[in-house]
Amino acid sequence: MLEDIIDKNLSIIFCGINPGLKSAWDGHHFSGKSNRFWKVLHLVGFTSYQISAVHDKDLLQFRYGLTTAVARPTVRADEVSKEEFEQSFKIFQEKMEIYQPRYIAFLGKAAYAIFSGKKQIVWGKQPEKMQNATVWVLPNPSGLNRGFSIEELTIHYKSLYHESIQ
Repeated sequence: MLEDIIDKNLSIIFCGINPGLKSAWDGHHFSGKSNRFWKVLHLVGFTSYQISAVHDKDLLQFRYGLTTAVARPTVRADEVSKEEFEQSFKIFQEKMEIYQPRYIAFLGKAAYAIFSGKKQIVWGKQPEKMQNATVWVLPNPSGLNRGFSIEELTIHYKSLYHESIQ
């Protein structure tokens, strides 16, 4: 199982859908070679250097954390069932209550759709809060999500970055 990178009072907790098999095997978040998470964080300005997956805990130095909506690793995120998301929601809520981030950034719409009960979700800042945190929904940086170029990902992530530093 992939461990959370988390601490109390972080600025942002990024919430992936679930670990990929490679990340779970390696024990490091976003370790797949095609995943663009670390690159996008650096390009946008969240980090002053591009963190490598093996140094994923460095993210805490910047007051950011990582968790997943569902703990079970899969090859593809669409292998996670609605029931798995629903069963994970209480655990997720408790975690956010304990750690109290300022922002929760869901990477992809799937988890937030089930967690919120909303059918239609737009990218970006959401109107409702979750456990007192402002919620954002950002495109998933997975290499399998080729619907978003690196440039498009940076545009979406940059909106959160600019709000979070105010």
